[in-house]
Amino acid sequence: MLGTRKNNPASPLRAQIGQSVSQRLEANPGVKKAKITAADVYYYPNYLSDRDCDMLIDKIDAGRRRSTLLSDTHDPYFRTSDSCDLDRWSPEIRPIDERISNLLGIDTVKGETLQGQRYAPGQQFRAHHDYFHTTESYWERMKQEGGQRTWTAMIYLNDVEEGGATWFPQAGIRVAPKRGLLLMWNNMKPDGSPNDLTLHEGMAVVKGTKYIVTKWFREDVWLK
Repeated sequence: MLGTRKNNPASPLRAQIGQSVSQRLEANPGVKKAKITAADVYYYPNYLSDRDCDMLIDKIDAGRRRSTLLSDTHDPYFRTSDSCDLDRWSPEIRPIDERISNLLGIDTVKGETLQGQRYAPGQQFRAHHDYFHTTESYWERMKQEGGQRTWTAMIYLNDVEEGGATWFPQAGIRVAPKRGLLLMWNNMKPDGSPNDLTLHEGMAVVKGTKYIVTKWFREDVWLK
């Protein structure tokens, strides 16, 4: 997830996924495309209700643990948030999980478990990519578990008093937390190769606490 190293070559499969999802999102009147050319980034304001946001915040608080880092680099200050893997089959989580998949038009079997994250003041996630770097030791295992990540869908569950923005420094976009806002982006280029310009950072919270849920999608069936 770290750095800008040599990654997978072009992939017709991932290119097709990217094109299909983009077309579907752009046909949805509730979705807006970010005015940048470096990456395909989309917004869906007020995607989740206050009730759903509050329910997810409660789930995250009840099940949170220290966030882990999928990388050969061990830096205790790189990702300092708490995380919670939500039960995708529970009657409260499943409708939200499947609704995200249906919005993007990606089969639910390609979606990873919905993960919640909590950022207290001072906590952050430094600049990283969501796609997998094939030079890292974890890649062999990731290939067996569904292959490369394609799309990311992230929902802000609350407003944050200060800080906590999601910053894409190379793509030139910064998104402040907004309750119910769904942010989506394609981690690949149009040819299906990893897009280095999707490098992004969960900036440190200054005041308040930030809650989000994130769902990552694979190019094939996610096996875990």
